[in-house]
Amino acid sequence: MSCWGQSCLSFCGTVPVICHRRSRQASSGTMAALRGTLVTLVKGLAGARMHQLASRPLSVSASLCGQETPPPRADGTFKITMVPGDGVGPELMTAVKDVFKAGDIPVEFEEFHLSEVQNMANEEKLEQVLTSMRNNRVAIKGKIHTPMEYKGELASYEMKLRRKLDLFANVVHVNSLQGYNTRHNNLDLVIIREQTEGEYSSLEHESASGVIECLKIITREKSRRIAKFAFDYATKLGRNKVTAVHKANIMKLGDGLFLQSCAEVAELYPKIKYENIIIDNCCMQLVQNPYQFDVLVMPNLYGNIIDNLAAGLVGGAGVVPGESYSAEYVVFETGARHPFAQAVGRNIANPTAMLLSAANMLRHLNLVFHSQMVSEAVKRVIKQGKVTYLLYLGCLKALCLLVNAHSH
Repeated sequence: MSCWGQSCLSFCGTVPVICHRRSRQASSGTMAALRGTLVTLVKGLAGARMHQLASRPLSVSASLCGQETPPPRADGTFKITMVPGDGVGPELMTAVKDVFKAGDIPVEFEEFHLSEVQNMANEEKLEQVLTSMRNNRVAIKGKIHTPMEYKGELASYEMKLRRKLDLFANVVHVNSLQGYNTRHNNLDLVIIREQTEGEYSSLEHESASGVIECLKIITREKSRRIAKFAFDYATKLGRNKVTAVHKANIMKLGDGLFLQSCAEVAELYPKIKYENIIIDNCCMQLVQNPYQFDVLVMPNLYGNIIDNLAAGLVGGAGVVPGESYSAEYVVFETGARHPFAQAVGRNIANPTAMLLSAANMLRHLNLVFHSQMVSEAVKRVIKQGKVTYLLYLGCLKALCLLVNAHSH
């Protein structure tokens, strides 16, 4: 069995434990030297040929919300906001920057460190990040860890970012990758989550001593908006079915309104099959027979749970990319959001999800050749099943092969 075998499936976004013995043998100096050599080699292979291939027709994902991609600057580069986040986020972003540098990808990052747990978060810094995102319209972001302790502010900085940019639709494409030995193979389903209201509305108070009331907000406007987004997504990407996930048998008014809104929108799309399923049954069905699902749409909390459950079906939190849309902005991030702080500095964080998110970002920017170069490099390394250290080192090797092939 390869080092990506069955024993690796319980990790939380890590390079498998089975690889650690060999990984410890490599010193940090050797790792840095290898990375530097590979970066120099790939940059030497990349050149005018790559830039000639960089222009392609605008992709579907870039126009989901009817917006054009940000124009490149006069020097031909795109400026992107980068927020590394907490835990292994900075390490994963380093992998992204190394690969982009190796591939001579025309992207420049505006980097901001926003963290509640590292005392690097305040309203002024948040406004700087928001200003950058509004100017650039595209961002790549790691998980900003939310402390459990209540310090007078209920809304986390993650939630503030989503609300201020109105990032209402989170999209997670769960796709099997060859090289991971999982119970289910050839999975291809999409989870669409409304992420501006629901249980994550930050409306809690102590009505009496020892009694907490937490409000779940569901509105017709936002329920119809996310339903329409899901059906538009299914239409544009040739999907056949949309399934609404709910708990309307218990929360008859709140989830009932969401379910009613989805059914009303479904009538406008007669070519797309529409179904609904209760959240607890959905979890069981995903584990038993995930092939029955195509596009799933759901409120906030259910989406958070299903994202992580589905990621486990294809290898874990470290392999599934994600993205969040508003009418004007797109933020690319991992599909399952975990800071994985216990892995910091141990060189076991799996950058697959972040690299694939970065590839999706390049496709959104109409840099289709570069997007395919990065995603194919990652998939080729995983398929080989020979990863023994950080995945992105192998990715850079595969990148060498790809660029070399296109250069000739």
